[in-house]
Amino acid sequence: MNTQQANLIQQMQQPEFYPHPVETPIKLFQTHVSYVLLAGDYAYKVKKAVNFGFLDYSSVTKRKHFCEEEIRLNQPNAPEIYLEVLSIAQTGDKFVLDGDGEPVEYVLKMRQFPQDALMNEMFKQGKLTTELMADLGRVVAEFHRQTPTNDYIRSFGEIEKISEAFTENYEQTDKYIGGPQTKQQFEETKQFSDTFFAERTDLFAQRRQNDKIRECHGDLHLRNICFWHDRICLFDRIEFNEPFRFVDVMYDIGFAVMDLDSRGSKDLGNAFLNAYIEETGDWEGLRVLPLYLSRQAYVRGKVISFLLDDPGVPETDKQEAAKTAADYYRLAWDYTKKTQGRLILMSGLSGSGKTTVARHLARKLGAIHLRSDAVRKHLAGISLAEKGGDELYTTEMSQKTYDRLLELGLMLASEGFSVILDAKYDRVATREKCLTAAQKASLPVQILHCTAPIEVLRTRLGSRENDISDATAELLANQQAAAEAFTNTEQVYVTTIDTTQDWQLAIGDW
Repeated sequence: MNTQQANLIQQMQQPEFYPHPVETPIKLFQTHVSYVLLAGDYAYKVKKAVNFGFLDYSSVTKRKHFCEEEIRLNQPNAPEIYLEVLSIAQTGDKFVLDGDGEPVEYVLKMRQFPQDALMNEMFKQGKLTTELMADLGRVVAEFHRQTPTNDYIRSFGEIEKISEAFTENYEQTDKYIGGPQTKQQFEETKQFSDTFFAERTDLFAQRRQNDKIRECHGDLHLRNICFWHDRICLFDRIEFNEPFRFVDVMYDIGFAVMDLDSRGSKDLGNAFLNAYIEETGDWEGLRVLPLYLSRQAYVRGKVISFLLDDPGVPETDKQEAAKTAADYYRLAWDYTKKTQGRLILMSGLSGSGKTTVARHLARKLGAIHLRSDAVRKHLAGISLAEKGGDELYTTEMSQKTYDRLLELGLMLASEGFSVILDAKYDRVATREKCLTAAQKASLPVQILHCTAPIEVLRTRLGSRENDISDATAELLANQQAAAEAFTNTEQVYVTTIDTTQDWQLAIGDW
């Protein structure tokens, strides 16, 4: 801490520094790059006069610039939190907030919110639900939709630029081999990313061409998300380093999913991921997700490993840090292991519970849940919330929808994902096409047939709200008449469940 900032922070801990009531004692929190003081209804952030290479706050001019950048990037998502940038002047030994005279420092004024509104605190209290995580997925989808991109931002999606960060990670952590990192994990994790960059140049080109390199959040984990005033707020976007922010949208998604996985809550991560993917239709992006999952876990391991080199950290804390870092390195390695993909076809009339069962199964298996309703509307170019017209349900459009479902299912299963195709699959020809394609691709395939009494189907469809499906009870008679029974050849793949009974028990060993 330089002398001037030390004196300033000392004065900022005094009530008289502020033009509004405060609660004493004023709490001071520090990170390696900033001071945050909690003063009454507000919090004040001062950026430390430091230069770490990837972050340079070394001059007052730079600190002013990055305070303004932080406001620019975060205010649209959390306007009730990010208020304004204020200058601090100095008269003699006294510092004055928003005072006259030449500014000697700048401070970001924010509104305080309860710490238990942070999602990492909510997680500790058992208050995070799959429903809230699905809402988060939709919030992030809308956030990414509004983020800008251009030729300059897209240039950060070049393999050479992406791989620089990976190379730096490995160079900075080889000294931890034999400590929290193992030689096998190090070598195999590095081999995975090196091979990914070498063999999948077309995939990275497609991500750039499809405008998936955007001005993203860059640090999207539970500590930077809050649920306050019944609203999800994303905050603390990376303002200090463009390569950390100009990234593939899957970089952000990978950070949040990894954070939940590392906490042992893969079901919450799956709810978030499937809601995001369904809303955006970016199913192709799942092909790069393992790379970013591994990267985000590795970085956490690296940063925590740095504590082992700090002489000021007590030995007991270092032991805990070594254990935590080892867990992250292992998780980064686990993400590189390709698993056996498989296809699961849902089947049944509208209202039979297909989506409820599929959603439960997806969270249990970590599967990708592909709903025909979402695929159909993305093909038509309309929002999921919009009711589709008759043109969405022509024979031709239905064929396109089922073809796209199969195309996506095969693509993702070949990447090692378990994929649930959630549609009626009421025709023999449509089912046989899937079975034949799966067998040709050497993919395991199953059919999960959902049933319920017709009265139950009518009741469910009549009470359905806030769902992307356009199905109504009036369609059931035609659906019943058109549905084709499973052939003897198909029966070997079929499990039938009555969704009015204990269906979770029936699929318990899947």
